[in-house]
Amino acid sequence: MAANRRSLKEFVFGEESVVSTSVENPQSLLITAITLPASQPRRYFDQRKLEELTQSIRAHGILEPLLVRPLPEQLNQYELVAGERRYRAAQAAGLTEVPVTIRQLTDIEALQFSLIENLQREDLSPVEETEGILQLLAFKLEMKVEEVTNRLYRMRNENSGLVSQNVLTNSEGEAIQALFDSLGLVSWSSFITTRLPLLKLPEEIKAALREGKIAYTKAQVIARVKDIDARCRLLDEAVELDLSLVQIKERVAALNRPQVAEVQKNPTLKSRVDSSYRLLKKSQVWDDPQKQKSLEKLLAQIEALVSDADTQS
Repeated sequence: MAANRRSLKEFVFGEESVVSTSVENPQSLLITAITLPASQPRRYFDQRKLEELTQSIRAHGILEPLLVRPLPEQLNQYELVAGERRYRAAQAAGLTEVPVTIRQLTDIEALQFSLIENLQREDLSPVEETEGILQLLAFKLEMKVEEVTNRLYRMRNENSGLVSQNVLTNSEGEAIQALFDSLGLVSWSSFITTRLPLLKLPEEIKAALREGKIAYTKAQVIARVKDIDARCRLLDEAVELDLSLVQIKERVAALNRPQVAEVQKNPTLKSRVDSSYRLLKKSQVWDDPQKQKSLEKLLAQIEALVSDADTQS
C-alpha cells in the first residue's frame, strides 16, 4: 500500500513535488487551531469504527500525523487536508494537541491530497470511491466531472470499435489508464461498467451505499422497483434482515407481479381493442356466414364512429 500511495502521488503531483513535500518533520498543534475544509470528499464516517479509533487514541495516541496547511491571512490557523477520522476521534478523546505535518498547498493540491488519502482507505464506500476517482480525473485532465464521464464512455466505445478513434484524445486515454493503474482499485473498463451506474441510483439507495449498509450488487437490484414507497420498504428490509441477493431478487419479482396482474385485470379500452383484433384474426368467424354478417354490422358501426369522430375534430 505504501508503494502504491507513493506512485499515485507521483502521478498526480510529479516526483519532485512528492519528494519535496515529504521531508517536513511532524510537530504538535492545538486542536483548536485546526479547521475542517469547506469541501470534503468523504461524507460518511462509520460511528462504530470512529468509536474504536477514539478508544485506540485514548490508549496509544495518534500514530500517524494529520496533514494540514496554513490558512492565508489567518495567523496560527490551519486547515485539515487529510486525516479527518483521526481529527474527529482526537476531539472525542479529549486531546488538546495533535501531531501534524504542515505543508504549503494550493486549494487544488489540498483537495487532491484529500482525495488520494480517501481513495486509499479500505473502508471507503463504492459511491464515495467512484465520486473520488471522477474528481481526481477531473483535476488531472482539467475537465468538469461530467466531461470526464463522457470521455470514459467514449474511450470504451473506441476500444469496442463502436466509434472511430480520435487521435487528438490519445493523451487523455493514456492519462486515464495511468491513473487507474496507479490506484490499483479497479480497471477503467470495469469502473465504467460497474461503478458509473451507481451514481444514477435513487438518492436513498446511494445514501445506504455511502453508509456501508448494503452491497452495491444488491442496491442495483432494489433500484429496479419503480414505486418509491415500495423501494424504500424493501431497502429497509434488506438492511435490517441482511437479505441475500437471491432473496432480494425474489421480492423485487413479487413486487412487480401485482402491477402486471392489475393491468390485466383492468385493461384500458385501447388494450381491449388491440386484444380483440388479435383474437379476431385467429378466430373461426371467417368460416361462419352468420357470424360474418354480424361482424360486417359491427365493422360498419365502428367505421361510422371513427368517421364521425374525425369530422368533429
